[in-house]
Amino acid sequence: MTATLNRTSATRHTPRLAGLLDGARKVAHALATPLVPADYLDLIDPLRAGADLRGRIVDVTPETADSATITIQPGRGWDGHAPGQYIRIGIDIDGVRHWRAYSLTHRADAADGLISITPKAIPDGKVSNHLVRATTPGTLVMLDQATGDFTLPATLPERTLFITAGSGITPVIGMLRNSLDDLGDVVQIHCAPSERDVMFRDELLSYAVASRLTLHENHDDVAGVLDLASLDTLVPDWREREVWVCGPTGLLDAAEAHWEAAGLADRLHVERFRPSVVEPGDGGTVTFDRSTVTVDADGGTPILDAGEAAGVLMPSGCRMGICFGCVVPLREGAVRDLRTGEITSTDENSGAVPIQTCVSAAAGACAIDL
Repeated sequence: MTATLNRTSATRHTPRLAGLLDGARKVAHALATPLVPADYLDLIDPLRAGADLRGRIVDVTPETADSATITIQPGRGWDGHAPGQYIRIGIDIDGVRHWRAYSLTHRADAADGLISITPKAIPDGKVSNHLVRATTPGTLVMLDQATGDFTLPATLPERTLFITAGSGITPVIGMLRNSLDDLGDVVQIHCAPSERDVMFRDELLSYAVASRLTLHENHDDVAGVLDLASLDTLVPDWREREVWVCGPTGLLDAAEAHWEAAGLADRLHVERFRPSVVEPGDGGTVTFDRSTVTVDADGGTPILDAGEAAGVLMPSGCRMGICFGCVVPLREGAVRDLRTGEITSTDENSGAVPIQTCVSAAAGACAIDL
């Protein structure tokens, strides 16, 4: 952690110099590369209006040992966002562009026009670890416009309950930063493995001390995993509150079952970072034709993950079946939708069939045109 802090502070005061050096390298490369006029403009002003939407990282601030807030100056084509929405970010790592989706955590009306995300590094997460531990100010990233419907309504509820776990706090902290003063009666339940793993803890505690919300922290190492049956004690009026829940799949599945059993499913809003997976099938072999790679994949592993683990360059986006950034042709065989169990297959008459690799698993031997 110390190394991360030192590297970040050492580079924080030189983003302009880093940007100039990066620009000089690109211009030198351009001298030997055929470019169209727009390419030259990209070298000079990559954040200009009319260019592909980009952003420049201006700050990296550690939040916990495995999370950091990345502050970004977006290009002039940025359209803004509603608190709770997310964006896709494309970042180049070892010469390969990777896309991931992250919730926006800043105030929507920030005078400086900057935006922020707060990724949490996950085991074997190539992009999340790079963003948290290796990214420096001055880095250019690609951006998509904000999207998502995990947001507050135009008419705010009188009483609100937020239940979050881990990095599930990120869309909610955006809502709190933007709308807490207008929400009135707010209860926040946040779960984390331990006290030191709570993202934005000082900020949440400051809201509670100022009586701006009621905060319940659930530290798994002390209290165990949150049991929603405890809501009757923690939040006796939970049935009368509008509820937003974000976190691991287990929490979301439990919340949906809990509110459904209470006949209150219409009061529940959930945000999933990964799709809910039905019982996995048998799996099979996946052949990536153009890459000449064949792998064995079990019935619960997305083809996207299986391909990346084998070194295949896979297009991707949100990784939860929303953005369709991972669609590729299934040339032969069958795949199973991990969310529904539905089988998609080819035959001699259909030809290649487009599939979403982030939510599809092998259902026997299959071949991908990639």
